Amino acid sequence: MTQSRLDLAFPDGHPGGEVLFIGATAAEDLSPLDPQHLTIVQGHVAEHDGLAARGLRVSPAVDGTFDTAIVRLPRAKEAARARLALAAAHLAPGAPLWVDGQKTDGADALLKELRALAPVTEVISKAHGKIFRLTLPPEGLPEAWQARAREVVPGFTTLPGVFSADHVDPGSRMLVDHLPPKLPTRIVDLGAGWGWLSAQALARAGVTELHLVEADHAALTSARQNVTDPRARFHWADARDFALKEPVNGVIMNPPFHAGREADPRLGAAFIATAARLLTGAGKLWMVANRHLPYEQVLAQHFGQVHEIAGDTRFKVIEASAAGKGSATTRKAARR
Repeated sequence: MTQSRLDLAFPDGHPGGEVLFIGATAAEDLSPLDPQHLTIVQGHVAEHDGLAARGLRVSPAVDGTFDTAIVRLPRAKEAARARLALAAAHLAPGAPLWVDGQKTDGADALLKELRALAPVTEVISKAHGKIFRLTLPPEGLPEAWQARAREVVPGFTTLPGVFSADHVDPGSRMLVDHLPPKLPTRIVDLGAGWGWLSAQALARAGVTELHLVEADHAALTSARQNVTDPRARFHWADARDFALKEPVNGVIMNPPFHAGREADPRLGAAFIATAARLLTGAGKLWMVANRHLPYEQVLAQHFGQVHEIAGDTRFKVIEASAAGKGSATTRKAARR
């Protein structure tokens, strides 16, 4: 059996005491660790639910003090620092902090940076990544590494690691520019992120209720801060299987199309299927997507009328409705 970096770091099994693991995923082998003494922090709802289904103790937040911490590095450097600072804040004095990550996620650069701050030992390289042991100094890690909200545009803040954390996504801007001045009464924003698109929709006439659906707990936390309108409803949920008791008459979305570093158009296709399932027969979908993504066929499978209402060489804005389903047509609107 191929050994993982976790196996190599803990050849004798559980290191003893209470262990905190920030970023563990649902499919990985955690057999070196004792589940009775393991707490996992995972902010992506699908990964969280997968870990919980295995009977593991998992939460999007952390509380308590631990005897060992393991941090899985995310792609974003600022988010990686924030995870390390979070782990450090919950470690007993002198307790070890293990850092695990791929080279493509900046493991080598972070190792070099951490060597200048604290003693690093037991560096293990395997499978294009590293795991290493850090002993924190009494003063801990730099205060600037702690996760802090920052204002991106007036009235909107984000947390490290969320999608488009330092700017409004240009696709979302284009979608907003081409939404009608009056929207349906009950709307869902699938993949709502930190709430900018939802806030713009709430500024349109007609809306009485808007559901923000977001899988990333940190992004939804930001959205709760950014969107204080009483018509907003917040759901930490996977858009691919999200459901409401009653159908809605509008869906807006700028769906993701990456799973990790790999492009995966199936994500957007699943969002489209959810939108169709949520909508009444007279409901409408407005979405933006990158020009190259092949969504037209899946849209035609779920909607009777599919129109590209705006776009450029990078993005396309699509309006779709169930009306006329069975004889779907697609046309391109004249460019403005």
